[in-house]
Amino acid sequence: MTDHTITLTINGIERSVEIDVRSTLLDLLRERLQLTGTKKGCDHGLCGACTVTVDGERVLSCLTLAVSIDGSSVLTIEGIAEDDRLHPLQQAFLDCDGFQCGYCTSGQISSAHALLYEHARGDLSAASFEPAGGNVVGGPDILSDNEIRERMAGNICRCGAYPNIVDAVASCLRDGRP
Repeated sequence: MTDHTITLTINGIERSVEIDVRSTLLDLLRERLQLTGTKKGCDHGLCGACTVTVDGERVLSCLTLAVSIDGSSVLTIEGIAEDDRLHPLQQAFLDCDGFQCGYCTSGQISSAHALLYEHARGDLSAASFEPAGGNVVGGPDILSDNEIRERMAGNICRCGAYPNIVDAVASCLRDGRP
């Protein structure tokens, strides 16, 4: 028997679901729970279109077995907005024209949302140790454009909206809005 019941808190709502133990989190979200904002891009963990957070950490939902995160809290693009208002990061993507075709946007925003919280709690990246060249964001805890790019490297935009995505993330950092 390959079915197993798991309980997840998805976007603040606890849900118990019987799943095949081979189901990915992405397939559970899209096919069983109709949360279709998270996209299936490459289905190999290479593009980042399926990025969500599990217990506050970025994951590629196409590579995450749903059964492996039983009891966890999942945040998808549908849960980032605050009631009927866009999250400041979502608004920044609009203001900075951080998307073109929009296919990667949910993964980009989910990844950037996690990036803001990772930075706020003091997580470092490889670029944290490089001299801060170029445009520097923030106060004593600087985050350069290069570091934003490095932290977002797992998310691919086929349209090439990268400069605008960096601007959107940087504007949230400048405004102090994680």
